[in-house]
Amino acid sequence: MLVIIGAAVILVSILGGFAILGGSFSILLQPFEALIIMGASVGSYIIANRAGGVLSRTLGAVSRLVGQRRYNKESYIELLSLLYTAFKLAKTKGMLALEQHVENPTESSLFQRFPSFLNDESSLVFLCDYLRLLTLGTDNPHEVETLMDEEIETQMQEGLVIPNALQVMADGLPALGIVAAVLGVIRTMGYIDQPAAVIGEMIGGALVGTLLGVLLSYGFVGPAASALRTDAEAELKYLQCMKAGILAHMQGYAPAVSVEFARKALMSDVRPTFYEVEQTVSSLPPV
Repeated sequence: MLVIIGAAVILVSILGGFAILGGSFSILLQPFEALIIMGASVGSYIIANRAGGVLSRTLGAVSRLVGQRRYNKESYIELLSLLYTAFKLAKTKGMLALEQHVENPTESSLFQRFPSFLNDESSLVFLCDYLRLLTLGTDNPHEVETLMDEEIETQMQEGLVIPNALQVMADGLPALGIVAAVLGVIRTMGYIDQPAAVIGEMIGGALVGTLLGVLLSYGFVGPAASALRTDAEAELKYLQCMKAGILAHMQGYAPAVSVEFARKALMSDVRPTFYEVEQTVSSLPPV
């Protein structure tokens, strides 16, 4: 919703200011200028991103911008509650009690209590993989931390591919706008014998190309890349929260303390208070 509001503010401010200045909207209607810029930018995007499924993932990533934030305080309370339940089960019944849950999480009575997390496939796989290592007897927290850091670094690189690609596209749009404007000027040169009013209108239409290139770059594509980068960083923080809790559990801390380690890894705007977490986990029924 905020993305839609932001886009509306941009368009109303620019078009409203143009109208107040007495501009004619008809001069802004230059479909061929838009075709040149958009076509060239999409073509360059295809050339630059041939591998890694970037093209197929781009539309999905951009469409998520109009939705709600993927990770908020409620999702972190759910994650901390899940970690507490898993750690408590392991403490009371042994690590092998988690085996049936991590091997088939979709049918697990443990994971089914937390439907939002269960539907987050990448996070579910991450948590189950490391809980499985613990059930197999892994007990060296330093080795597990190194492995987690390596996986999180890999996921960071994957998560930033699309934002970085869109930022490159945004950087190139002003130049493509100049290309469209130059083509418009070249076309105008063929009508140099026409009256000044006709030539002026054609030059104005050509300059719309520069306007579109700059507007799309700094008003839409660049901010979209920045927003997707923020989303990717939020996903990494989600994984780091799990990492902090698992490592604390491996070092022998009680479930409540391990969850507190995980909570402390969160950003302040989404971090639940100690009492919010305590109140939530105290009401959880045993597995």
